[in-house]
Amino acid sequence: MKYMGSKRRIAKYILPIILKGRTQNQYYVEPFVGGANIIDKVCGKRVGADVNLYLIEALKLIRDNPESLPKNNSETNEFLYRMMKDSENLALKGYFGFALSYGGKWFGGWCRDGKGLRDYVAEAYRNAQKQSGDLRGANFICATYNELFIPPNSIIYCDPPYKGTTSYSGKFDHNSYWDWCREMTVLGNHIFCSEYSAPDDFTCLWQREVTSSLTQDTGSKVGVERLFTYNG
Repeated sequence: MKYMGSKRRIAKYILPIILKGRTQNQYYVEPFVGGANIIDKVCGKRVGADVNLYLIEALKLIRDNPESLPKNNSETNEFLYRMMKDSENLALKGYFGFALSYGGKWFGGWCRDGKGLRDYVAEAYRNAQKQSGDLRGANFICATYNELFIPPNSIIYCDPPYKGTTSYSGKFDHNSYWDWCREMTVLGNHIFCSEYSAPDDFTCLWQREVTSSLTQDTGSKVGVERLFTYNG
């Protein structure tokens, strides 16, 4: 599913590093699952979590019943998109709020290309159909990263709100997050973190320059994506 800050484009680079040495029945856990564009490329036991309940319900809908989603622009429009902000249907509100928004930002504006040539609703529907099968068997949970139960000896991949960039859901305490990453490693898990930078006791395993889209007004931004692990 389209999501602001998605790591879909770099999945082929970082997943071989993250999954190297994974054993049979070892859990793969994402405490910041986002649009599930990494976890959908992982097999076996998987847990994807996020603090946003609408996002989690939308992912469950894509996993379990993608045929119920609007198929093209004839089945929904900008007016319905705006009305969905007040909907009590958690799953559809989540889907509209992310998959049908510009840049995958939570109700960041109705998707349009200015010329009316692209059917973004149809594109989102096709993406959901394709992703659905890859999400079968994944367990999605609404929880904060530090409240989520992590099975022992798990592989944990974190893609939190980046420091100095737009936070997805209020203020994010980066210092507490890094302390939690250290704790998870001490407890016997294998943790990997996406960020632009990390504290000195984290080692960079991979990096690559990536252009990311921001908003319709500000255009794009070039940054260096990095993958870290704790070396304590």
